[in-house]
Amino acid sequence: MISDQLKRVITTELNLEDYQLTDATTAPEVPGWDSLSHVRILCAVEKEFKVRFGNLEIIRLKSVGDLQTLVNRKVSPGT
Repeated sequence: MISDQLKRVITTELNLEDYQLTDATTAPEVPGWDSLSHVRILCAVEKEFKVRFGNLEIIRLKSVGDLQTLVNRKVSPGT
């Protein structure tokens, strides 16, 4: 399940008023989510959640659900 906090970060970076994001949502499905905005989103997520992503972690991301799982793992390591 995508947190409201993550949804807010993504929609803010994409200048979307409201967009339904699900675990299965992928970048090509979301208006304005291109390669440049992808970098902006990841930077904003790192800043918001006070985490850092490695290159391999970023490459492995396929969906918003994957991003949420990665954030959860970084925020609560060992759980």
